[in-house]
Amino acid sequence: MENDDRITGEIKGLDSGVLTVSVDYVDGNLSIQWSKVARIESPQLFLVRTEDGSVYTGALTSPKSSGRPVTIQVSESDDTNLLLERSEVVRMEETSESFHQRLSGDFSLGSTYSKGNNATQYTLGSSLEYREERWGSEATFNSNLSANSGANTSTRNQVNLSAYRLMQRNNYFYSALGGFLQSSVQGIKLQTTLGGGVGRYFKNSNRVRLSVIGGFVWQSADYTASVAPATHQQIYGGVIVTDLRVFLFKKTNLTAYTLLAPAFSDLGRVHFTANASYYLKLIGNLDCNFSFYGNWDTRPPNNLATSDYGYSSGFTYKFGYK
Repeated sequence: MENDDRITGEIKGLDSGVLTVSVDYVDGNLSIQWSKVARIESPQLFLVRTEDGSVYTGALTSPKSSGRPVTIQVSESDDTNLLLERSEVVRMEETSESFHQRLSGDFSLGSTYSKGNNATQYTLGSSLEYREERWGSEATFNSNLSANSGANTSTRNQVNLSAYRLMQRNNYFYSALGGFLQSSVQGIKLQTTLGGGVGRYFKNSNRVRLSVIGGFVWQSADYTASVAPATHQQIYGGVIVTDLRVFLFKKTNLTAYTLLAPAFSDLGRVHFTANASYYLKLIGNLDCNFSFYGNWDTRPPNNLATSDYGYSSGFTYKFGYK
């Protein structure tokens, strides 16, 4: 470390500016601020990702030098040694671990109750991410239930799927998107979204990660309503997806995801989806979370509601590199 401390253990990985190390005499893993690390050595093979989107595979060493900046040497299998500045390295993952150890994710739960109108709200959420050298995938699930006396119970369930593969050009990638939505407020029985496109990381550091995807999307929706017969609709259009993640060394974490889909087959109609969560570290892998969700349709059928949105708070348990 920069203060001359030394830690011996198994390096599990680096993500969000946090280096995770397993030590025999510590219950759990150590979370170390990456910007405070002066040297690192490991014979284990790692996937090393840099700010410019490059990916390397190799063992890690740090040349002994009193100068600055701190550098990390990646020794690849073909006897090639790459020298990277510490600030350039944004992720590291072990490559020879089993499948389940490459997974990371979280699980969230929250609830509120008000005696005045006998109102109850439950929120449930989870995410699971898997990463390889040049590709990765992620699945997220969010569920909301609201009930109070004198009103119908409202439910909303959403599943988002995504996968990417890095292109030869740094910080560019191909992406596939999928999603399923049910919303009683908007009369949506099931809305299916499938699409894909090309994306770019505009910022990829240990503090901020911002990516934007542009492409095309197909959407199919089954609607039900008491005021009109059930309706089935399909649209084709473009899609713009933004994914923003902001980190502050194991203290706070902000994620914001938006999807804008203007329809080509129904000009003037636009779908917009947003999900955002703010996490505040409590203890260990347990966080307090504040979340927002929303779904908008500028031209819904049968005079149904154009929007469904809300916010919630609860607790989140994270595992893996999250």
